[in-house]
Amino acid sequence: MKQFIVIPTICVALAGCSDMGLDNLMPRPPHLQSQPSYDRNLPPPPRDDAITVDELDTATDDDRMAAATTPPNTAAGSLGVTVASLGDPTAPGFWLETSLVSSESSGRVQSKATGRTVKVTLRPSSGGGSRVSLSTLQLLDLDISGLHELVVFGS
Repeated sequence: MKQFIVIPTICVALAGCSDMGLDNLMPRPPHLQSQPSYDRNLPPPPRDDAITVDELDTATDDDRMAAATTPPNTAAGSLGVTVASLGDPTAPGFWLETSLVSSESSGRVQSKATGRTVKVTLRPSSGGGSRVSLSTLQLLDLDISGLHELVVFGS
């Protein structure tokens, strides 16, 4: 009989804790926290109900053309090779978060698998792995669910 009183009492007490801000006990990992907006010329973010790759990738054809065009006199050295996975699919633009840079800068990445090159914004990453934008993966003609070797070049 005691269980019939104790269990509902505990449930009611826990339900009252929902608005106490207990999210601070276990904060979100840094790569899942909201990222600051780095470039003011980014494509708009996707709709909240976006599900498919086409709905999440909001880059325009002009954006893709500008990112895929590599200037002929690119005199920048390789920063290294990284293995990257898909980053936040709702973050618009062409970017790569990597530990190969310590501050935000312009650069480009080249896929070892396809040989394609894309101009990106290089962002520092606090984690061990690299993350790349959905739009960049699309232009590099890479699968969004895999790990990909990318050569990173600074500007």
